[in-house]
Amino acid sequence: MHHFFSKYKFFGVVLLVLSAIIISIMYSILKKDRTLPVYEPEMVNAELVDSTVQYVRKYHKIADFRLINQNGEEVTQKNYNNKIYVADFFFTTCQTICPIMTGHMKEIQDRLIDDHEVLLLSHSVTPKIDSVARLKKYAIKKGVIDTKWNLVTGDKKQIYDLARKSYLAAKSDGDGGPYDMVHTENFVLVDKKKRIRGFYDGTNPEDVDRLLEDIAILKKEGE
Repeated sequence: MHHFFSKYKFFGVVLLVLSAIIISIMYSILKKDRTLPVYEPEMVNAELVDSTVQYVRKYHKIADFRLINQNGEEVTQKNYNNKIYVADFFFTTCQTICPIMTGHMKEIQDRLIDDHEVLLLSHSVTPKIDSVARLKKYAIKKGVIDTKWNLVTGDKKQIYDLARKSYLAAKSDGDGGPYDMVHTENFVLVDKKKRIRGFYDGTNPEDVDRLLEDIAILKKEGE
């Protein structure tokens, strides 16, 4: 029996190596051809979507907006024309998930610092507290690069409508009392046509890596 196994040991090793090569090639082909879905409201958990757009099946895009960034400059859709961007929602006094999320946005910023096709956009969900001056102080503390990453404040209803009706990313309507607020860990990937192409847990390092991989896929779409 020992002689039998010794005789075919070489062939077994060769077969194992060939199998590994074939699997690797197939994985590379599948990964290369992978495309990202275009998310419509109907495809997303209903809890995250405003009832007015819940059953939309196609043509959903991020609505126009007009907000103010950490430098007191107006930020609109025009700032993101022909750009891929990552959006999230935060507030400067948050002590729970926001510091983790901001740290991960900083990681994305740093890893894509020379990629001029990709920008970041963080919306304050406590705009009355998060003034321009407060956002600027926070931006400096967190290492935000102004040309890459906008922290924005502005009209509360507009921001909350963006969260629920455009980015499809928050459970709360934010229309209750003064302490009611949108609070979500979602990072949302938006393509150059203002369409949602992915959702990611902004507190999860593995999801951040997946987001970066998906950005690379989106960039190939435009080639």
